[in-house]
Order: sequence, then C-alpha cells, then structure tokens
Amino acid sequence: MNRDIPLRPSEGWLTLGLVVLLCLTLAWSLDDAALVIGHGEYTDFLSWPAVGGALIAFIGAKVGWGRFTTFLIGAAFAALLTPLLVGTILRPEGAPLHELYESSAAAMVGAWRDLIVLDRLQTQEYGHHLLVLGLLVWGSSTFASYAAFGHRRPINGVIAIGMLLVGNMAFTVHDQLGYLVLYSLVSLFILIRFHTLEETSEWLRRRIGDPSAISGMYLRGGTVFIAAAVLGSLALTTTAKSAPLSSLWTDVGARVVDWSRSIERFLPASGSGISFGPSFGRTASIRGSWTTNNDPAMTIEVPADLTVLPHWSAAYYDQFENTGWRQSDATYVDSPPNTVLLSGTGDDVSEAGRRDLTVRITPAQDVGTIFAPSSPLAVDTQVTVGLIGKAGYLASIERDPSKSPYTVSALIPQYGDGPGASQTQNRLRAAGTNYPTEIMALYLGLPAGALGPDSQKLLDEIKASNSTNAFDAAQNIVGILQNSNRFHYSANVLDVDCSTVSVVECFARFKRGYCEYYASTMAVLMRELGYPTRFVEGYLPGSWTPGTRTVSITNAQSHAWVETYFPGYGWVTFDPTGGGIGQNPSLPAGAPVASPRPGASASLGPLASRPRESGRTNRDPLGAGSTAASPGSSGPLIVFAIVLGALVASLAFLAWQRGPRGPVSAERAYSSVTRLAARLGFAPRPNQTVYEYAGSLADVVPIARPQLETVARAKVEVAYGGRTLGADRLTSLRDAERRLRVSLLRLALRRFRRRRR
Repeated sequence: MNRDIPLRPSEGWLTLGLVVLLCLTLAWSLDDAALVIGHGEYTDFLSWPAVGGALIAFIGAKVGWGRFTTFLIGAAFAALLTPLLVGTILRPEGAPLHELYESSAAAMVGAWRDLIVLDRLQTQEYGHHLLVLGLLVWGSSTFASYAAFGHRRPINGVIAIGMLLVGNMAFTVHDQLGYLVLYSLVSLFILIRFHTLEETSEWLRRRIGDPSAISGMYLRGGTVFIAAAVLGSLALTTTAKSAPLSSLWTDVGARVVDWSRSIERFLPASGSGISFGPSFGRTASIRGSWTTNNDPAMTIEVPADLTVLPHWSAAYYDQFENTGWRQSDATYVDSPPNTVLLSGTGDDVSEAGRRDLTVRITPAQDVGTIFAPSSPLAVDTQVTVGLIGKAGYLASIERDPSKSPYTVSALIPQYGDGPGASQTQNRLRAAGTNYPTEIMALYLGLPAGALGPDSQKLLDEIKASNSTNAFDAAQNIVGILQNSNRFHYSANVLDVDCSTVSVVECFARFKRGYCEYYASTMAVLMRELGYPTRFVEGYLPGSWTPGTRTVSITNAQSHAWVETYFPGYGWVTFDPTGGGIGQNPSLPAGAPVASPRPGASASLGPLASRPRESGRTNRDPLGAGSTAASPGSSGPLIVFAIVLGALVASLAFLAWQRGPRGPVSAERAYSSVTRLAARLGFAPRPNQTVYEYAGSLADVVPIARPQLETVARAKVEVAYGGRTLGADRLTSLRDAERRLRVSLLRLALRRFRRRRR
C-alpha cells in the first residue's frame, strides 16, 4: 500500500532538489572566490546554510506558516546555526558547542573593537566576514525557496540568486564559468517545471486532453531548448570577439572604487579580486595582497631635455599603525589655478640646486588625485591641498574627479657639483641631524609593537654597519632589502600568519612581501635610527625613452616608497622594493664635504618671489578626498557597492512584478496606493477628498503625478458617478497602479529625512 509523505511537494522531489542545487551554486561560487583572506577552506561551510535556508522555506511553505512566519523562523535558525558553523572554522581542532559560540562572539566583538571603538585601519579578526557570508547565503536561499514553493513564482528567486552569483563572478579572477553554466541549467529546468505544472493544472481544471501528455511534451521540449541554449552560449563565449556593451562600463570601475573607499576596512581581503586600479587617500591599509591591472592610468608629457623621471606622488603619510599608514588630521586649503601651493609651508623649498619641471598629465579615468613629483609648485586648475602639522607638510592635492588634463609645475633636484646642481652623496651625508621640532614630532613616532624579534635583528645589523648618517643608513637598508637572496617580492602573502605582529615584523620574519612591506620596513627602521621618514604612495616613473616627450603609466605601476628628510635639502626619495621593481636615481658621489650645513630649516629659504595667495579657506577634513583605500585591494572591496545596487534594483523589480493580480478595479487600485503610502508614513487624512490626497501625495513624489491623477479620477468616477470603465481605461489603470508601486518607494527616503530632522 502506497502512502504519500505528508510534506511531499506537488511540484515533485526533483523540483526541491533543483532549488537546493540552485542555492548551492551560489555557495560554491562564494567558496571558490576565497573571499576571506585568500583561504578557500574558511568558506567551505557555506553549503550548509544554502541547504538549511532552502529546506526551512520549503517546510514553511508546505505547512502553511506564511511568508513572514517562515522568514522569522528561518532567521531564528540562521542565528542559531550559522555562528555554530563559523565556530567550527575558528576552532578547527574541535570544541564543545558553547565554546564554538563563544569563539564566534569573540570574533564579532574583536572586529567591532578594532574597527569602531579603536578606529584601526583593519582588524585581524575574520570570523565576522564568515558570519556575514553565511547569513547572506542562508537568507538568499530562504528567499529563493519560498518564492518557488510559497509564491509559486520561482523567477524571483532565480533573479536574486543570479545577481549575487554574477556579482561575485564579476570581481574575482578565478574562472567561474562552470558555476554560471550550472546555474543556467538549474534555473531553466526550474522555470520549465513550474510552467509545466501550471499548464497541467489548467488542463485538469478545464478537463481537456491528457495532462500527462502535455507534461511530457513540455519537459522534452524544454530539455532540448536548454541543451541548445547552453551549448550555443558556450560556443559564443569561446568565439565572440566583439564587446558591444563595453562602452556602458566606461569608468564604472573608477567610480565604484571611489564609492567604496569609506567601507574598505570592513570588507574581507581575498587576494583574488579584480582590480579597477589604485586609489589614494587618508589611509593606506596593508591587507596582504597587491592586486593591479595593466589598464592605462595616465599619460604624461614631459620636456624633451629631461634625463631622469621622478616618482609621481599621490599621498604622503606620517603615522604608522602596525598594519598600515594614516595621515594626521590635515588642514585642507582651497587653491585657485596657478597659485603657488606650498609657499610659506614646511615643505617650501628653494629653487637653488633644483630645476623647474612642467608636465601635462592626462588621466585615463575620472580621478580626483593630482599626481606630481615631490615639491610641487602649482597646478593650472582649482585644487585642494591637504597640509599636516602647524608648519604645513604636504599630505595630498585633490580636485573634483575628472579625466580632463592638467598641468603641474614642480621643482626637482639637480644631481652633481656643477652649476645649478646641489645633491650629491657626500652633501647628503654631511646634511646633519639639525631637524625642525615638528619634523621630529610628526615623522619619528612609532607605535608599540612596530618591531619584533626578527625586525630587531635587522635593525641591529644596520646599526652594526657603522652607518653614521641618514644617507648611508638609507643606502644600507635599500641594499639589504633589495638583496634577492634575503627578501623576495610577492604580491600576495595572505598565506602567512601575521595576525599578531606588525607588517614590519611579518616582512622580517617571512621575508616575502610587496612594495608596501618594503617601504614600511625601511620607514620604521629609519625612524628607529632617528631619521625622519614618511611613507609615500603613487606611481613609478613609468615607461619612457629619454628624448621623447610622452610617458605612459599603467595601473600596474602603482607603488609605495619612502622619503627621508635632510636638513637644507628637504625630502629625498628612496625606493627599497626588490624584485627589480624599485627605481632609485644614480646619485654622484661629489666632492667631499667637511661638515654638516648649519641651520634647522625645512628648506633652503622662502620663495620671496612667489608670494602666498590670499583668499584661501579651510576645507572640511571630512569632505571630498578625505576617505581612502589601499591601492590594489579595491577589486574585492567594491563587491558591496555592486551588491547594494543590485538589491535596490531587485526591490524595484519585485515591486513591479508584485503589481496588480487578477481583475483590476478603480477601488482596488486606489486602496492599493493608499495602503502602500500609509506603510511608508503618508496615509490619507480623514478630512481629505480623493483628489486632495492624490494632489498632496503628488507634491511629495512629483514623478508619480500622472499615475496618481489616473487612479484618483477612476476612483471618483466609479464610486461617485456610478460609471463603468472600459477596457482601455482598465488597462491604463493597471499600468498606473504598477508604476506607482515603484514610484512610491521614494516615500521611504522622505520618511527617513523627516525622522532625522
């Protein structure tokens, strides 16, 4: 005797399996991307939330819990089980259940303390990222499953899972075409099965033909269609050469990078993300991977007689925080075009021993950062200059983001003893240590834990070399760090465990890293030796043939280096990065210099011929250009912005899809509009007529005025005039109601603003 299982779905167990597989596709895709510090094994647990979320929604739909009850129960199970699963990752050796929960809770609290309470550049915790990913998979699986079995509208779940899947695929360098193919197959089979069920039900209701015949026909035909569509898509993928939609994505990467700067430290570092290019700002967090691309960054027109290209600086940092760098609170000064930028500041330098360099820079994307050699003089556009300290030491130069070219003039050193030259090895050796007080206060400080046992050994080695001046110490450090037998350049060091030490100790211990590790190590060692040094980010000099006038810079040439302060000479560039990447000018030895030059000036003297312009105003430090992201880490970090946009689009789509069902009427359309507006805080008042309410609502949402007038007129004509609407009027009424469900979502923003006031 056959007995049906009570929860046996009318859609069939195969349909349940397909829905679970659809949810698993998203979990496998996220797992493959290795989003959490590059360790794919950390996200292996995501399959369980996918299955759990799908089954909870299936059960809720079949026992009649209702949508909100099902989601509430699903959220309760997610809150209980997901931290437990995360705990098994944090405690791989195993532990009792309560200790697994404690481990997850400790990770959450630790991340909150580091990022919010202590305002650190980053946190060494990663359990909070695992929890967020687990809840994301659980929630999306619950939604997709209930859309299929509760609402019988699987298209909503297919779209939601698909957007998350494609969003993840778009920002990882891992080849995930297989997951996309699997998703396409599963989603198409799900849609065909539900369409078959609808047709079968219709045939049964009308008592026409054999329902099993129509079912078999749809399934066979659908299978053939799916196979042909997927095979055709794969063939097109391997043979297509054109990019007809590429223009739609022009500069999208640069914009999204700018949008996501402020949330960078809250996102996981994967090391496998696609980079849209570097960005520069008030912080430079060193996250274990340096991801760039070969896209053009800018082109620079230089004088034909230039023989040595400088580094192109973007941001200067004075505070080391063990896992990155930060600019001190800066004063932001608006500077009109062609105004002398640094006159009267701590970074003001003399023309003696330097030459003027004027270059024309054309960015490849919309960027707000001004790139210039050290000691910039002026820019031919409106800019905002960030200055650190009372004397004013350069932090950054910004403008409104644009691709328009700009001209920068600067002073660069002339090397040698000849006329007009000033910098030689011996002159820098004799510069002495008579530093301005504020230079020492800003550029000698180090936090506790900056050095550990291995980096201390490196410092002791440098001290033992009898380097008695800043130049010899810097040269010695550059030589040690660029020795390929001791240190190795690696753009991804997420596989080493440096969770409890600074990046300098990490580099000294494992002897692997990229430019930020090299530069940070040199800066910290120089500071320990008593020589003021700052951390700089920007671009390498670029690809160039002397005698030509055009320099090409790509995103792959984004870089970090250091500048050490020499009394009487200002900041001098040293590039310690190994692997053949770091570039240092060949400085002549020069004639011997008997003694240090006197004076404690930040420059060789003020530029009397270049007076400081009046009329400048301080700029809000929290304004444009005050947020930051570390170069190379932006690829995985912008996923949040894209997913957020996708969720907003999903809400609008669902509001559209959940428009009027069944026969439309004037009363129903008006009730639907007033009910939605009331939920958003704009309910009609008792003394308002239909037209008065529609008019007041249209004043709040002007874009919806035509649709509101359509609904209000139909309501009045039917309710008070006893009129019967024709087919055309009903069609326009249905369309107006559908559009209003999307347009009235703007009321939520108005309600939020009212609450803030």
